[in-house]
Amino acid sequence: MDCGGRPLDLGRVAVMGILNLTPDSFSDGGLFMSRDQAVSHALKMADEGADIIDVGGESTRPGAPAVSVQEELDRVVPVIEALRREVEIPISIDTSKPQVMREAVSAGVGMINDVKALREENALAMAAGLGVPVCLMHMQGEPRSMQVNPTYKDVVVEVRDFLSARRQACLDAGIHQKKILIDPGFGFGKTLEHNLELLRNLSELKSVGAPVLVGLSRKSMIGKAIGLPVDKRLHASVALAILAVRTGANVIRLHDVAATREAVRMVEAVYRAA
Repeated sequence: MDCGGRPLDLGRVAVMGILNLTPDSFSDGGLFMSRDQAVSHALKMADEGADIIDVGGESTRPGAPAVSVQEELDRVVPVIEALRREVEIPISIDTSKPQVMREAVSAGVGMINDVKALREENALAMAAGLGVPVCLMHMQGEPRSMQVNPTYKDVVVEVRDFLSARRQACLDAGIHQKKILIDPGFGFGKTLEHNLELLRNLSELKSVGAPVLVGLSRKSMIGKAIGLPVDKRLHASVALAILAVRTGANVIRLHDVAATREAVRMVEAVYRAA
């Protein structure tokens, strides 16, 4: 996949390192607020084998306050410009705002990762015009209220159908099919039971016709399932990543690059040799 002139190899499972430039993200909020801290952490993830770095300037955890366009730009653009000079791998932008998409791509971003699946006003047209790959995520409701009693008749079918419809909207807008990824949105408007059902049936999303990206790292579903606090979820996160790989994920979005990458590559080696 061509990400703004930098390739992302989807012939194997790709590892996406998370770089949150926010004071209030659920796991690492406030750790990388300065440009130097952020660039240093991104370089560490690249050295550990990340295939792409995902930069975000607005928390989407339940209850997080909204961030203005200018504040988000002030957080992400200087870091993207610095990273473009320092790393060879692609950079993606985690945003739903068309203005941020435009400025981030101008600064060096090669992919748009949107938790709202390009449903904000003008987002679809902006993404189509920018010409970089897009990742479309499913979310029931809005980030601030998404965990207030989420309900589904059949979570797998509803998520699949939503992502299929959003993919078609992208095709209709002129985005090439080879530039579209999908994300079921673990933890976004879903109970523990919904998340587990989705993971068990992740292969059902293959019928949408796009590579599947998943983000399970340190998620609250781990705490709900086995009672671990957020700073003790490494091993469970790696286990979830392996399960996602075995059920069809093409890209794993995560915080702990080295441990997860080693586990993923080992699984690939076992099944490649079978």
